[in-house]
Amino acid sequence: MAENNDKKRGLLNGLTHYGDPDFAAYLRRSFARSMGYSDAMLGRPIVGITWTASGFNNCHRGVPQLVEAVKRGALAGGALPLDFPVTSLGEVFLNPTSLLYRNLMAMDVEEMIRAQPMDAVVLVGGCDKTLPALVMGAISAGKPAIVLATGPMSTGRYHGERLGACTDCRRFWAQYRAGKLDEKEITEIEGNLATTQGTCAVMGTASTMAILCEALGLMLPGGAAVPAVHADRLRQAEASGLRAAALATSEDAGALTFDKIITEAAVENALRVLLAISGSTNAVVHLAAIFGRLGYSLDMDLLNRLSDETPVLVDLKPTGAHYMEDLHAAGGAPAVLRALRDHLNLDVPTVTGKTLGAVIDAADPWVDTRVVRLPDDPISPQGGLVALSGSLAPKGAILKRAAATPELFEREGRAVVFTSLEDLSRRIDDPDLDVTPDDFLVLQNAGPLASGMPEAGYLPIPAKLARAGVKDMVRISDARMSGTAFGTIVLHVSPEAALGSPLGLVRDGDRIRLSVQDRRLDLLVGEEELAQRRAAFSPPPGVGAERGWRRLWRDHVLQAEDGCDLDMLRG
Repeated sequence: MAENNDKKRGLLNGLTHYGDPDFAAYLRRSFARSMGYSDAMLGRPIVGITWTASGFNNCHRGVPQLVEAVKRGALAGGALPLDFPVTSLGEVFLNPTSLLYRNLMAMDVEEMIRAQPMDAVVLVGGCDKTLPALVMGAISAGKPAIVLATGPMSTGRYHGERLGACTDCRRFWAQYRAGKLDEKEITEIEGNLATTQGTCAVMGTASTMAILCEALGLMLPGGAAVPAVHADRLRQAEASGLRAAALATSEDAGALTFDKIITEAAVENALRVLLAISGSTNAVVHLAAIFGRLGYSLDMDLLNRLSDETPVLVDLKPTGAHYMEDLHAAGGAPAVLRALRDHLNLDVPTVTGKTLGAVIDAADPWVDTRVVRLPDDPISPQGGLVALSGSLAPKGAILKRAAATPELFEREGRAVVFTSLEDLSRRIDDPDLDVTPDDFLVLQNAGPLASGMPEAGYLPIPAKLARAGVKDMVRISDARMSGTAFGTIVLHVSPEAALGSPLGLVRDGDRIRLSVQDRRLDLLVGEEELAQRRAAFSPPPGVGAERGWRRLWRDHVLQAEDGCDLDMLRG
């Protein structure tokens, strides 16, 4: 009865091992019939759909509707759609940080795609670490896949002002800390920042990764920027299901798996788009992890070279004035890709079966240039991100210069050191803190091993300075920051402090030199003194535990330049 599983589609693909393939097929059909499917349906190829909804995930509130729309498309395409649960990562509901669980979700996605009898899969998700986890898992699983983002939320209003999570939430919180807003006002603002389903309304990590998925060819055209509550989002879901059904039945689908689509040329495209949209710094970590699954490394010299020649074209918060719903109305990611057309590798494949160049040519040519600028009228002539290196960051660091204060780019300052997140929380608002606006705030032990690399790099301005009107300072750490944040903030310093790196050896009063022009971050302390500090160094306890996932993290997590993936999962 049962044939070679490698040649089978649908229900008979990947049979459970009982030592008798015919029995396994008979038993599987029997249990499938118990769910009420007809023989005709059970004979179809199967499109899997990731179910990432959770009561702890506000960004994914619309997933049930999206899954139903995907099912419509898959059924219309002649496939049987079956949804299946995977880990759900709600950014603000996870302790100590969602990044700690991204690789766990990626492993879950990989194993469930591989273990269950699906011929293609639609990867539904949106919240910050979800899209990279879905892509990483699908790369390693090696089956045809399509990304479907949940979409950004729509904006709210407060006293006539348009608001969107989460750049505006940081702006108002800074005003509250500076004593410019009272408890009643900040509470009212809190209720108007996030008023619909979907991901953050600005160019945060979720939106950045959605656009990069489209740029890499992993998503149907125009799918990155559609608001979560827009009818087009459901139409995008239906179209994704239809395309997944085509992939599930195609003899050539093996040429369109993610590991075939993400070539080195596509990698360069993704970096250019990241720079042109002035995307989240988190994307650097996620791209490094995604590329690492394929055996590529994220070349920081390439990032800097592309940054010097790639203009910022998208006028969105936190570096501009608009929101993601405006980007959708302005032409979405296709408008960005068209503006960059002369700088992209156009012959790379996409999940549509067409090249990126053909996808761009087929898109509506209209664009609102108030939101997506043309290359001859950029917001900035250079890209939004730069990579730094030097004696304080031997393996690199990242600065989002488009969200920073240019007057702080060439600066030497005195270090004011916080040795942990707890130390930062305890002392940052101490009126006796010895700090001036010209100092460099340094946070240690917030890297992947020490604390899971939380979004703590956005160190708050000390309260006494904030009340005096200081809005920005140089801040340095081995942590990340939200893509919705802003300021002159050096992130992802590697190696992290917990490894006894130069960052871990910084002491109060040390001099540090930052030069964005030279791409340098240097600790101005003599080697003899550093050697003495190194000899006396004692590592912090870290997030690792003696069991379970956290032990795997502790024993196998890589540093920021390798995307904080697990060493055993890289290609």
